[in-house]
Amino acid sequence: MRIRPENRVPAALVGIIVVLAVALVTMSFGRPGIEAHVPTPPNPSEVGETLVGPIVYTVDATSTDAWQFFDFSRGSVVGDPGARDWDLAFRRFHIIANGGPGFSGDGGVIPLEGADFDAVSELPDAAYVETRVRRDSVNAAIERWYAYGWTSHLLTPHPTVYGVRTADGRYAKVQLLAYYCPGAQPGCLTFRYVYQGAGGRALGTPGETGTVVNREPDPRDPSPSAAER
Repeated sequence: MRIRPENRVPAALVGIIVVLAVALVTMSFGRPGIEAHVPTPPNPSEVGETLVGPIVYTVDATSTDAWQFFDFSRGSVVGDPGARDWDLAFRRFHIIANGGPGFSGDGGVIPLEGADFDAVSELPDAAYVETRVRRDSVNAAIERWYAYGWTSHLLTPHPTVYGVRTADGRYAKVQLLAYYCPGAQPGCLTFRYVYQGAGGRALGTPGETGTVVNREPDPRDPSPSAAER
């Protein structure tokens, strides 16, 4: 029996709908688990001329219009800082350094491609990339710190280690770890770092870095002391 052409159109539409439904179900099952972190309570405190870290810190960068400023010398986000009193700034997935035209600091960033965080004992004497003010401020060295999942629509940090020159010319190594807050809310930028407060580019060798400190509160610990750490 011959099938008239007009009868083929509904069958084709049904086939398309079935394919789309299967794709959506597959994508939902393939969505990876989201690593979530609670923002670290700001607690600026001078660390002095010493090697500090590794430290894990989570910045609340959930605001779409307000930058959050981080100062390595005080190991914390700082509110309303002076022109040279911050090193990195965060706003959602944007990260900039305090250095470049229009900035008062001497900061910059350089990617250490292929480097292992623990193995980086000294940062290179190289041209650290400064921040540029365009339509929006951007630092090209760390602008694409993430991979975007086209099916999950999640941002996943690359394992890249970054060398950071601070606003006052000291150095730190940084690695981005996560981007999400509890409830899958974007903007909780979590990173680990080692900071050389004594000056110079030497960050120690594995086993020689400072005391391991995790300033991130444990969301499973409801005690007030956990929130204050």
